[in-house]
Amino acid sequence: MRFGAYATAFISACMFSSCIATPVTNDGKLELGARIDPKVASRQERQKNKYFHEPGGNLELGHYDARYFHGIVSDEERTDTQFHMIRAYLQFFRDQGLDTWIAHGTLLGWWWNGKRLPWDFDMDTQVSGATLQYLGENHNQSRHKYTSEDGSVKREYLLDVNPWIWERTRGDGMNIIDARWVDVRNGLFIDITGLSETHPDTKPGVWSCKNYHRYKTSELFPMRETIFEGVLAKVPYAYDKILIDEYKEKALVVTEFENHKWDMEKKEWLKTPEQIEKERKKAEEQGQR
Repeated sequence: MRFGAYATAFISACMFSSCIATPVTNDGKLELGARIDPKVASRQERQKNKYFHEPGGNLELGHYDARYFHGIVSDEERTDTQFHMIRAYLQFFRDQGLDTWIAHGTLLGWWWNGKRLPWDFDMDTQVSGATLQYLGENHNQSRHKYTSEDGSVKREYLLDVNPWIWERTRGDGMNIIDARWVDVRNGLFIDITGLSETHPDTKPGVWSCKNYHRYKTSELFPMRETIFEGVLAKVPYAYDKILIDEYKEKALVVTEFENHKWDMEKKEWLKTPEQIEKERKKAEEQGQR
C-alpha cells in the first residue's frame, strides 16, 4: 500500500468518532495457566492444556471460536464480519491509548489496497508484551458493544486473554495465540499475539512471538500510522521487509492467488470467473437437495 494514495482517507478517519466499541462487562483478572512439560506430556494431555478451541482441525474450521460456532458462514458474511470487527478492534485500542498493529496476512492485505484479503479466514494483530499483560489484568473477558458510523450495524465482541500469556516461549505449542477479539454471533475472530524480547541477554533488540516470528526493534519502531478498512491503524516501520521475510517477494507481485485475481483498475482482489462458476454450480446442487 502506498501512503500518499490514502491521504484523503487518513484525514476523514481522523474525524471518525461515531463507530463505537464500548466496554460492557469484565469478569475479572486473569488466572494464569500451570506449566506442563511438553517433553513428557502426551498430545491428549497437551490438548487439554490448550485454552482457545476451534470446532475443527482443517483450515476453515480452525478459524472459528468453538464457543460461538453455529456453522460455516458465507463469504459475504465473513467479509461483513471482518470489516466491522477490525474497525471495532482498532477503535477500542485507540480509545484506551494502547498500542497494536496489523500483522501477517492482514498486513499483506493492507499492502495491496488497505483492506483485508478476501480469502483470509481470520485477521491478525500484534501487541507488545507490556500491552498484553495490561489487557490480561484489566480487560480479560470484557465484552464490547459496537455501532457502525451510520448506525445500521450493531455488534458485540469478546476480548479474551489466554492465561498462558506469562509464558513467552512456544512451550508445548498449544497456546501460541495470546488473545482473541471474537464476534459472539458466529465465532470469527482476530488473533492477537504479543511480542517480547525473550532473550535480552543474548539477543537484545529482537522481539518474538510464540510462533517463531522474530523482528528487530528497528523493523517495528517507530510505527507508521495509516488507514486500514477506512479507519486509523498502525503498521511496522519496515513493513516491506517484514512481508518479504514472511511471504517472499512473490507475495507482493503475484496477481492471481486463491481463486482471486488482482484488478488493476478497481484495485481489488476479485474472484476468477472459474471460481464464480464453481460456486454457482455448488449452490445449484445444494438447492436441488
